[in-house]
Amino acid sequence: MGDIEGSYRVLQTPGTRLGAQFNAGISTLEPGQSLSGNMIGGSKSHGRGLQIRVEGLDDSQEFFDIDPKAFGQGLLSEVFLRGNLIESDYFGLEFQNMQMNWVWLEATKPVAKQVRRPANTLFRLSVKFFPPDPGQLQEEYTRYLFSLQMKRDLMEGRLICTENTGALLASHLVQSEIGDYDDVADRDFLRMNKLLPYQERVQEKIMELHRRHLGQTPAESDFQILEIARKLEMYGVRFHPAADREGTKINLAVSHMGLQVFQGNTKINTFNWSKIRKLSFKRKRFLIKLHPEVHGPHQDTLEFMMASRDQCKIFWKICVEYHSFFRLFDQPQPKSKAIIFTRGSSFRYSGRTQKQLVEYVRENGAKRTPYQRYVFPYTACCLSFNDSLRAPGSPSSATVSFYPAHISSILPRTELQLQPQPLSTLSRSSAHPQQHHQQQQQQLQSPLQVARPPSPPKEEPVKAASPSHYAFQGAPSNQAAGHCSPLFVCVESVTSQSQPSKNVSFGTFVPLLPQRYPTDKAYFIAKEILTTERTYLKDLEVITVWFRSAVIKENAMPEGLMTLLFSNIDPIYEFHRGFLKELDQRLALWEGRSNAHAKGDYQRIGDVMMRNMCALKEFTSYLQKHDEVLTELEKATKRLKKLETVYKEFELQKVCYLPLNTFLLKPIQRLMHYKLILERLCKHYSPTHRDHDDCKEALKEVAEIATQLQSSLIRLENFQKLTELQRDLIGIENLTAPGREFIREGCLYKLTKKGLQQRMFFLFSDMLLYTSKGVTATNQFKVHGQLPLHGMIVEESENEWSVPHCFTIYSAQRTIVVAASSKVEMGKWIEDLNIAIDMAKKSQEKSSIFLGSSDEVSLEQESEDDMNSSRTSLDKQTHHRANTTMHVCWHRNTSVSMSDHSLAVENQLSGYLLRKFKNSNGWQKLWVVFTNFCLFFYKTHQDDFPLASLPLLGYTVSTPEESDSIHKEYVFKLQFKSHVYFFRAESEYTFERWMEVIKSAASTTGRMSLLIPKGGPMEINGN
Repeated sequence: MGDIEGSYRVLQTPGTRLGAQFNAGISTLEPGQSLSGNMIGGSKSHGRGLQIRVEGLDDSQEFFDIDPKAFGQGLLSEVFLRGNLIESDYFGLEFQNMQMNWVWLEATKPVAKQVRRPANTLFRLSVKFFPPDPGQLQEEYTRYLFSLQMKRDLMEGRLICTENTGALLASHLVQSEIGDYDDVADRDFLRMNKLLPYQERVQEKIMELHRRHLGQTPAESDFQILEIARKLEMYGVRFHPAADREGTKINLAVSHMGLQVFQGNTKINTFNWSKIRKLSFKRKRFLIKLHPEVHGPHQDTLEFMMASRDQCKIFWKICVEYHSFFRLFDQPQPKSKAIIFTRGSSFRYSGRTQKQLVEYVRENGAKRTPYQRYVFPYTACCLSFNDSLRAPGSPSSATVSFYPAHISSILPRTELQLQPQPLSTLSRSSAHPQQHHQQQQQQLQSPLQVARPPSPPKEEPVKAASPSHYAFQGAPSNQAAGHCSPLFVCVESVTSQSQPSKNVSFGTFVPLLPQRYPTDKAYFIAKEILTTERTYLKDLEVITVWFRSAVIKENAMPEGLMTLLFSNIDPIYEFHRGFLKELDQRLALWEGRSNAHAKGDYQRIGDVMMRNMCALKEFTSYLQKHDEVLTELEKATKRLKKLETVYKEFELQKVCYLPLNTFLLKPIQRLMHYKLILERLCKHYSPTHRDHDDCKEALKEVAEIATQLQSSLIRLENFQKLTELQRDLIGIENLTAPGREFIREGCLYKLTKKGLQQRMFFLFSDMLLYTSKGVTATNQFKVHGQLPLHGMIVEESENEWSVPHCFTIYSAQRTIVVAASSKVEMGKWIEDLNIAIDMAKKSQEKSSIFLGSSDEVSLEQESEDDMNSSRTSLDKQTHHRANTTMHVCWHRNTSVSMSDHSLAVENQLSGYLLRKFKNSNGWQKLWVVFTNFCLFFYKTHQDDFPLASLPLLGYTVSTPEESDSIHKEYVFKLQFKSHVYFFRAESEYTFERWMEVIKSAASTTGRMSLLIPKGGPMEINGN
């Protein structure tokens, strides 16, 4: 073997580099040198530009030509543009400085001034800002890159966790890469890819956990990785060594919430941004100035000693950027430079804040490039690798993208246009390994000339095919490496002659013939069970995860109540977690998404339902205790000020999208859902169908439990409504008195001296309340009058007052005249009032409870001025949600009865829909939940809180007209005045179901009267 002139060291491969303790990321090769022999004497000039090497989150490397005087922002923009990163502000480029520390590339400084030898330095694409909740990441592609960052942090020992947690994270990574569990494929993959430093010890545990992820898509795996990681103490933590005043060695870190102090790997203190007045550094000293109320006036400055001034400044800059990104609404303005003297640093964060980024992505959602990944069976089919990176014939990542293919975390999603080719031209013989090796060397020697990606194409108004729309068939295990399965078009190299790659040549699978979902109605009924179960489990997590966390953090709930609440709901939650996993696996087999090679007839759901409905009977005792739980929780919130505060503040969080006690009723209400869905399934099946008997048995079991709990549910729903009104009404106490039943709430116009004034009326079994929405600091309503039903008379009086839809209410103390928004509304109020009056007459016990103020409000006293001055009881006032039923009734001039509420509970529905606005071109895929007369919109079903909500009261639902120019199947139209939305379902069954449940909500009231004031509907943003 001949000697090569000039000495050089062979660079470590990206995989080896990941585990290396010390690597400056600086090549010892001179410009122009290459690892390939015939490149050594090659030319080193690329014009007068700098060639920068960037490593992606998947360890692939790309080269970028920039101007020698280019600023950091220029390089960042090139990287983000080529990778088509929409949520780019979460990311940055880091490199190792002369002290071997990873530092961030600054956008506002020239690259050449930050890096000593830019052409020989390795830049690394990394996550810079770690949001507390992965649900804040709008794009699936961004979540994929974040999961790769977690993978890198695990391997580098930054994301410290227990071995069990590490094994769980690794199992999701394996599921994301190779799909469903297969013993041989798992062992091969884990042998070739190191995910954990201690992988050998926990390999069996990883495989055991991977077996449980059957049917989980890559996107779901990514989300699970982030969900697990974000709960770890070391999530997103980057240590900066320091010492305190006593000389004790500590580590400083910065996060979304503030500064953290660690001793070893244990967090010992956190300084929230709200407590910090100023951050500064002086030589090696890093100073934190706190507000006086935090530590008193005599200890308001904390001092930490760092290794050098440079390290102090690096950490200070990171703190400035984190504070700006997470805490500011708008991008900070750059500091103007002094003409003569300078004082302090002019450094400012130069990107978008998180708030600006979220708004930008939402506004540009329709312009986004669709990104989906396919997971294929783990085989060595049609893959070619760089010999320096992998052994010949070794398997690669089996993750392949759709529209367009994803090659690396830097290459754009829009670069590849894969065209079907004849299969005969695509299969490659494995009989010429030497020739293939030479081709690889030629590819490695070619200079990189990757074209800039085109702008994202406009999204066509059609639904992008999801991975499960295709039949994925694994190549036989004995198939020779290098041959394609006949079910796929195999694209040998993703880069053309004009775009050679300098590192890896990938083989990409493209499904040849699409295959739709099963079309049987039974499948879509089964899918409704799955989609509603997902929403139900998320609803349970509001109590079991989020509310538990809130009360524990503030130590606000007595131990006895904690035990009563969570010992009842935790077992139910755990049961439904297992049930959901079983449903997901069965639907995966039904759709053909799973590659588990399971044998048997899985196109049915009755056996799963029967097994779980029988098991659910064991939880009847827990469900029967919900009455006690709800009552005790209400008593405790009245008794304990701290718990009441935590309760009210929690209800304002985005995750609590309904009144909190509504979530406690979900387990009993879910039984009614199972009963109704199983009834539809039994009705669909013929008696001779193989699934009919199991469904019938499951229906029998759940109907038995539902019958036992029916009366309890009616009582609890009434109690829940009364407690909700108690919180939202000012000027009334003891609304939850025993024996009182809620009947109807809604908007009527009351005749006063100033004319017709809008009022909110509440009808109970013993009284009628009317309220107004005053100009106060809250969304609450103030009670203006209370009329007992005993002795009340109601009469129509349109002719007497010449007001449309007008009727008069005569009570013992007072007479009031009110008008409804329509004839139908008037009829409903009069009917319910007369029924309530008759019930009150028959009641043996006349209510002796006196509520609210000491005397009634007369017609002369009540006016808009009184309404505007209703600022009493401010101690009760907190900000309330504006999408509760009473607020929607107020804005839509309508009403809702208790029977409407009960019907809405039965008609809950969730699933993916495509949404289109009246004047937009594209369709947006959203996870939609219908509950409480409202549509809630989520990006995916994994999201913890809705992006927006659309109250349906007052809307009409219909199919599109010819003038709407909608030429798609299964589309329905929602309209309120000039506000129009179109939604597209995936099948005839789901289309009919959405139409049915929306009609049940939208048709509960009459519409469109002259009394309705002008104004549009509310679409309340999640923010």
